[in-house]
Amino acid sequence: MFKFERHPDNPIVTAGTYPWRKCVVFNPAVILDDDGMFYMLDRAVPQLEPFYSSFGLLKSRDGVHFKLVGKKPVWSPDMLGFPYGSVQDPRLVKIDGIFYLVYVLRRYAWNLYPTGLGAPRNSQQKDKIPAGDLNASRSGIAISKDMKNWTHREWIGPIDLDDRDNVLFPEKIDGRYAILRRPLNFIGKKYGTKVPSMWLSYSKDLKSWTKPELLAVPEEDWEVMKIGASAPPVKTKHGWLTSYHGVDKTNAYYVGFMLLDLKNPMKILARSKKPLMEPEAYYERFGLVIPNTIFVTANVEVDGILHLYYGCCDTAIALATAPVEDILNELR
Repeated sequence: MFKFERHPDNPIVTAGTYPWRKCVVFNPAVILDDDGMFYMLDRAVPQLEPFYSSFGLLKSRDGVHFKLVGKKPVWSPDMLGFPYGSVQDPRLVKIDGIFYLVYVLRRYAWNLYPTGLGAPRNSQQKDKIPAGDLNASRSGIAISKDMKNWTHREWIGPIDLDDRDNVLFPEKIDGRYAILRRPLNFIGKKYGTKVPSMWLSYSKDLKSWTKPELLAVPEEDWEVMKIGASAPPVKTKHGWLTSYHGVDKTNAYYVGFMLLDLKNPMKILARSKKPLMEPEAYYERFGLVIPNTIFVTANVEVDGILHLYYGCCDTAIALATAPVEDILNELR
């Protein structure tokens, strides 16, 4: 029976060291660069009220034991002019020598009150939010040549779209950038889905995107509430191996995979009927914020082995591995 192997040192990255990361760290972006080093951007939070987050930079020689680079975040809402905001859920690719960071901005961070029973209760910083401000999530793209110094490049959609789980493909397809998306308010008969689902857009310049096309909707019980892209797709000879998350009625988060056509990723060649990972280990079932949560945001292939990096209960970061061929065989 197919199974991802959890690393015995899990969780491999936890909170601490500096005040800006003393509460929780989770949902990392990870990339293996040409110098043989693994670089990670983790979502780091100093407190629950408000649940302000920024990105710290870590590096590792083996992809397991990560050390912080510098004493301050490398990307934060302050750098975008929103001192009360939050940057969330980074995803990384490198195209033509440039690092592309896809991230979510919440202009005003929420306050969180964990219940231990699923999604936490929350409230907004009402004294900070201007009248009429929707305070919706907005996905953006930042670029860097060294992983330390980042510059905002473009917003992907308008402020009122509430568009998250945006994930760039690691190379252009037919001369265009391709991105997976999950617009929160693209639901209803008009959009062909009752719950938030996965969409696909293209762009020649990262600024003007084609109208999102509906790629996939929930089909199984473990993904009935919503689905969204997880880590950047991995190119194989059989297609784009694409991870995604599904959420069930109890608000538990699972990991699924799709295989998308290399030339036309709107064509799904294969898809998980069952989750390929589900919350089992204690650190995936119990945490400070959302219990029963595996949220993959990065994968790195090394010598045919796929390394999945994921957030656990919005509390810590863990690693699981499996041979790429085994995942493909499971899908096929």
